[in-house]
Amino acid sequence: MLNVNLFRSTIQKTLEPLGLYSPDAEELLIATAAQESLLGTYRTQMGGPALGVMQMEPATFNDIWANYLAYKTDLGNKIRALVPGLMMPSDMRDNDPFAIAMARVHYLRAPGMLPSATDLAGLWAYYKRVWNTPLGAATQQQFYANYHNLVQGPAR
Repeated sequence: MLNVNLFRSTIQKTLEPLGLYSPDAEELLIATAAQESLLGTYRTQMGGPALGVMQMEPATFNDIWANYLAYKTDLGNKIRALVPGLMMPSDMRDNDPFAIAMARVHYLRAPGMLPSATDLAGLWAYYKRVWNTPLGAATQQQFYANYHNLVQGPAR
């Protein structure tokens, strides 16, 4: 499991040069990582294709490149620079900055504003609509528990 403060720093250092950083984006991404991979505990989905700290599926990765970043070449080039050599979905498994950038772009192309970093219910609703989708297995109770335990730390 990743140290939450170091992961926050990685999010900031990754997104600022891309022009995609905001506190709201940071919190949405850290909540996504807490839910999807238990903050980096799982890098390959058990029984599925999702990869990395954000657990993005290769099909989503390919769709982002074909239908969004192909038309946003400056942003695409900056993200491509995060990967040495030939870029593949499997690069998200162990390259956290690359996985973070891809997740941020996935959220970027969704309609609507990001919820406030302080609105856990809003973060949940946005995550569920955009990332996990209504057909996904994530529950609000699970999302809240993972956020509280992994991001905020256990209650003392």
